[in-house]
Amino acid sequence: MPRAMDAFEYRDGALTCEGVLLSDIADAVGTPVYVYSHRTLIEHLERLRAAFALQATDPLICFSVKSLPNVEILKRLVAHGAGLDIVSGGELHRARLAGVDPARCVYAGVGKTDDEISAALRAGIGLFNIESEAEFENLASLASRERKIARAALRINPDVDPRTHRYTTTGKRETKFGVDLDRARAFFRAADGVESVRLTGLHLHIGSPVYDPAPYREAVTRTVSLMDAIESDHRGRIFETLDVGGGFGADYETGQSPALAEYAEAIAAPLRSRTAAGLRLILEPGRMIAANAGVLLVRVVYTKQSGERQFVICDAGMNALLRPALYSAFHFIWPAEVAPAFVPPRRGRDVDLPGLVLCDVVGPLCESGDFLGEARRLPPVARGDLLAVHAAGAYGMSMANRYNSSPLPAEVLVRDGEATLIRSRESFADLTAHERAAVLDGVGARDPVPAGERS
Repeated sequence: MPRAMDAFEYRDGALTCEGVLLSDIADAVGTPVYVYSHRTLIEHLERLRAAFALQATDPLICFSVKSLPNVEILKRLVAHGAGLDIVSGGELHRARLAGVDPARCVYAGVGKTDDEISAALRAGIGLFNIESEAEFENLASLASRERKIARAALRINPDVDPRTHRYTTTGKRETKFGVDLDRARAFFRAADGVESVRLTGLHLHIGSPVYDPAPYREAVTRTVSLMDAIESDHRGRIFETLDVGGGFGADYETGQSPALAEYAEAIAAPLRSRTAAGLRLILEPGRMIAANAGVLLVRVVYTKQSGERQFVICDAGMNALLRPALYSAFHFIWPAEVAPAFVPPRRGRDVDLPGLVLCDVVGPLCESGDFLGEARRLPPVARGDLLAVHAAGAYGMSMANRYNSSPLPAEVLVRDGEATLIRSRESFADLTAHERAAVLDGVGARDPVPAGERS
């Protein structure tokens, strides 16, 4: 492969992770199971840091918790210098368990509740990314009540098309996220004099995955123009931080992503004078660090022919990996044990080897949309075979669900030849643990209030 994006490789026809046989992991903990490579996670973090260092920029890299929220994974990234990007009270809880300094966390999300904001204020969160005027007013009120000074950045929409799936395009003018550029200037004027919130930054996130660095350059260039205009209104420099989000592509197919140096140059070039003057740059990568670091292992339950189609029916589908059903996302799928002639030369849609069979790889759920891959050419497989779904580390387990009362998968981390269970497979008892009837005190039927007496 032209650029090693992960530590998953075939040895004598058997797929390994950092030298550990994936079939041994599946035998030990069952399937479905997510397997992560520690080496890949840390290498990707370090590659991103090095790419920006070449641009004489030292950003705060806040790993996107939503992409892979396992606490044991977060602990290891934090230990290697990562901050965290959170979007909920639950992710704040995970971040604190991971031992991160809250000052190295950024908190985004369009619907932060009062309880979530108050908890983040008390924790000492580093930066709130503000998504609306109403949220700013609420943050100011809650910060005053907590007797805190909140640091905040306004999320803006630079109206740049990242050319990705419409569900993951987040920086266009009309979106539930952030405010458009015209409203941003008025926003900063209205924020003058608010003592409980220091609004000294901007935040943007154009979408994910983005495979062309050019939209980043365009978005940052527009953002710099906005910064100039706002500082002109205020007659002085006010911006201390710029959070450019994440969204960098991952190799769902071999060599699909541009080099990280290209992303770094596109982002850093329009900012050189500002970063030289002390502007703090923040990144929120998730996918480019985690996607290639994980595979999902599933077991073939049955194969069958239906008309001209062959179906490979597995013990998990969109309950374990939702992305194919939700986004029509491509994940390379291949047996974990193959004859030498079937070791894939690359990962992609166009693998062409003699003897491959056209089939759909599907799950067991009662949905026609329950599939992991459609129209795939695979080596012949049979009941009991183990399949590996690649580049599943990001938005795999974090979007897993219990549809059809399917227990959530296990998770395993491999490091230096040692495999560690970092999340146990759910049991049937776990599925129903919270389904206990309890009468709600003070809640019951009441006589209706006549319409004329309603206030």
